[in-house]
Amino acid sequence: MTVELLVAVSIITASILAAMAVAQKSVIVARQAFHTEQAAYLLEEGAEAVRVARDNAWTNISGLTSGTTYYPTFAAGTWSLGTTPNSTGIFTRTVTITNVNRDNTTKNIAPAGTDDSQTKLVTVTISWNEGNTTVTKSMQFYILDIFS
Repeated sequence: MTVELLVAVSIITASILAAMAVAQKSVIVARQAFHTEQAAYLLEEGAEAVRVARDNAWTNISGLTSGTTYYPTFAAGTWSLGTTPNSTGIFTRTVTITNVNRDNTTKNIAPAGTDDSQTKLVTVTISWNEGNTTVTKSMQFYILDIFS
């Protein structure tokens, strides 16, 4: 009877430990999914911040230094891009704007050609710490001076 009891207790203990490990892993995966979803919304919001800055005045975009890291900030009812680092909770959002060249013949965007002052390449990046790892998500898009 003692051997049967020992086997039963061992099986129950192993089952409980396995269930706890699965529960712990599911909490970690759920947290990662939640952070990834939040990051997706913050990426889209960062893109909208750049569009709002452009809509307020093209010089808000064209006046920025190409390749410099900027941080979107919402103040006084509108978005602006500044060099003062800021974060939203655990997330750090950055915006980098670079110049765009156009092929002289086809007028298509190309690595070489004439600088197009009416078009910029925008990269919005979100980063956060997840455990011992820094996770980074980014998106790129072109923005145009549509009001000139």
